[in-house]
Amino acid sequence: MKKLIILVALLAALGTQAQNLQDGIKMYNFKKYQSAVKILEPLAATDPKANYFLGLCYLENNELDKASATFQKFPEDMANFSGNARVAFKKKEVAKGMQIANELAAKAKKKEYEQLRLAADAIIYTDGGDLFQAVKWDSAAFKKGAKDEQLFISLGDALNKIPGGGGAAMDNYENVRDNFPNKSLAFSRIGDTWLGTRYDLAMQNFTKAKEADSTNPLPYKSLADACQRGGQYKLALNNIKRYLQLSDKSYQDSVQYVELLYQSRNYDDAAKGAQLLLGNPKSIGSLKLELTGILGFSEAANPTGDSTDAVKNLRIYFQSQNKKDITPKAYIEFGRLWIRMNEMDSASYYYGIGLNADTAADKTETYRQMAEAFNAKKNYCKAAEWYNNLVKANPNTQPLDYYYRGFMYYKCENYATALTMFQEFEKKYPDQPAAPLWEGKTAAAIDSSATDGSAIPYFDRWLEKFGNTQGKKNDLKFVFKYYLAYYYNSKNTDLETTYKEKLRNIDPNDAFLKQLDDAKKAGNAPKSDSKKH
Repeated sequence: MKKLIILVALLAALGTQAQNLQDGIKMYNFKKYQSAVKILEPLAATDPKANYFLGLCYLENNELDKASATFQKFPEDMANFSGNARVAFKKKEVAKGMQIANELAAKAKKKEYEQLRLAADAIIYTDGGDLFQAVKWDSAAFKKGAKDEQLFISLGDALNKIPGGGGAAMDNYENVRDNFPNKSLAFSRIGDTWLGTRYDLAMQNFTKAKEADSTNPLPYKSLADACQRGGQYKLALNNIKRYLQLSDKSYQDSVQYVELLYQSRNYDDAAKGAQLLLGNPKSIGSLKLELTGILGFSEAANPTGDSTDAVKNLRIYFQSQNKKDITPKAYIEFGRLWIRMNEMDSASYYYGIGLNADTAADKTETYRQMAEAFNAKKNYCKAAEWYNNLVKANPNTQPLDYYYRGFMYYKCENYATALTMFQEFEKKYPDQPAAPLWEGKTAAAIDSSATDGSAIPYFDRWLEKFGNTQGKKNDLKFVFKYYLAYYYNSKNTDLETTYKEKLRNIDPNDAFLKQLDDAKKAGNAPKSDSKKH
């Protein structure tokens, strides 16, 4: 009886251990490596398979030396032996990794396939190895009679890495879905495969993955990544929040969350999150630099952010970041910060770098932002340059950009260039009333004494096409005053009288009428106000 009780207890313990091992492997497959480590560590001392998956967890956490030491605990076990190949690949020692994988695959006897699968996995789940050889080994394992759901998943993962292999990969994932009980991982992989081409089918399979196992965080991570790549930052943020609830909340995942806070314009939360993560001991190297950039850009984009601290952090970012990894948008954001600090030369410098590096076909909005910023600072000459750059880059831009280009040159008192710009405006958009009107106003500014009448052809055209029906009161007054001054100076009494009446009909109390009368009495020319408009 005692022997029976001991046997039952032993079987129960073994069953619990086996279940714990499966839970650990499940956590590994769901990329919950910290959770997997907690389950696997107590088992690893006596169970080679648990030790192998424990080593894989260390490997995924980039603890390469710890992973290597773990695999060495069972040197004769073929799974742990394959772990050595993974370590080599992770260390970029590709030749060594392939040597170990080939040595392992060669040990497969007539009906043995596990060595082939493990050798293939070492290549599939690292970088640098021969993927086609991995596919051959997995295919050979199937020919030897293997019916292993992980083998189907692995082969699918290998094929998905090969251009044009998505269809064959899908076949392997669907085999798991249709023939094995643990379907959640397969549904996740099918969803990932559909993401690039059929978003609706990807969503359907991600939903099924969640239904098959509600603890599976992978669909949320895939959706967050896909939405982030597609610029759907708020949707990506929602998915990463759900992912973090189910995952182990790794440091890298937290960095992505903070990055999405910034990208979805939650600048205050992004800055706080970046500061918090920068205080973490794991904040080193590229992650620290990325967080410094997020902090600086968040402070720069936040209207109430600390501009001085933003400059400090962004200077660190731009000085330390690899130039090829700095996006054109980053330079432009830095330029926008300098605008806020009223450092317009620095703003122009960084905007210029960003625009030159930007390969986007349409940079119109960026040019417009810079032009508007200089206009707001009353630096009309610089604003004119940026509007001119805008029109050159996009000749089919909206009429308003053509107008502002000419108007900024006008405000800059570069009347000759302004006139040319307004002439181009009318040629491009002949139905725009502002074009001939401002050609006339600019010509009137050049002819400030109203003696050569150079503005009259433009005003005539404007009045004929638009002025009598669409002309605003102040514009009509401006035009009639120019006519009056010119006809007074040229001693054309009839036309002088005509336009005097036109002006009086609009505004009988206009000061220019009295000025003209006073000038006639004194025998002087009336003062032109052509540059005051």
